[in-house]
Amino acid sequence: MLEVKALETSYGESQVLFGVDFAVGAAEVVTLLGRNGMGKTTTIRSIMGLTPIKAGTIAFDGRALHGLPSYRVAKAGLGLVPEGRQVFPNLSVRENLIATARRPAPGRGDVWTLGRIFELFPRLAERANNLGNQLSGGEQQMLAIGRALLTNPRLLILDEATEGLAPLLRAEIWRCLARLKAAGQSILVIDKNVEALCRVADRHYIIEKGRVVWTGSSAALRSDPGVQHRYLGV
Repeated sequence: MLEVKALETSYGESQVLFGVDFAVGAAEVVTLLGRNGMGKTTTIRSIMGLTPIKAGTIAFDGRALHGLPSYRVAKAGLGLVPEGRQVFPNLSVRENLIATARRPAPGRGDVWTLGRIFELFPRLAERANNLGNQLSGGEQQMLAIGRALLTNPRLLILDEATEGLAPLLRAEIWRCLARLKAAGQSILVIDKNVEALCRVADRHYIIEKGRVVWTGSSAALRSDPGVQHRYLGV
C-alpha cells in the first residue's frame, strides 16, 4: 500500500533523513520507533507533503506521492493525526469533525460518518457543542482521530498517539486502535509505549539518526531487550 524508498529530507543545510525505507501493507499496523529527534516526525511530514523531500520516492498503491501538495496526498487516501493534535480551538467538536470530512472512493462499503465517530468516542458526542479549546488533552486526541477518520482514509497515520495523556485516556486510545485494526484499517503509528504498540502492531521500524536500523515483528522486538535498550531507552 505505502512504499517509502531511499527517502532523504533536509531543513535547509541540515539533513535529517538519510535513505529511509519502509512499507505499510493493506490492513497492517506498522510503527515508527526511535528516541526524540531521530527523524520520525520528519518522515511523516515528508509522506504528507508538509516538508519537501530531497531524494527518494513515496508511493501509495503504486501512485507517486512525492512532490504533491498535502491536500492531494490527503485526497489520495492518507489521514493524519498530527503531533500536538492541532484541533481548531474556536470551532465546536461537531464543526471540527465535519470541517475536513470527505466521502470515500466509490464502491467502498465501510464509510465513516459523524454517527460512527460518536459511537467510537462517546465523550465526543457528549461534548459535541463544546469548543476545541474547552476539551482535555485526551478529548482533543479523540477529536483529532475522529477528524482524520471522517476523511475516510485508507491509511491512518498517527504521530505520537498517546503523548501527554493520562493512563485511562491512553488505554482508551489503544482500545480504539485495536478496534480499527480488527476492522481492517491500515495504520502507521508513532508512540513511545513499546508494550502497547507490540500488542496492536504487526511490524516495527526503528529510526536512529535518520536511518532505519532495525525492523521486525512484535514477537522479535519483545524477545530482544537489547534492541530496546540500544535504540529506545532513555
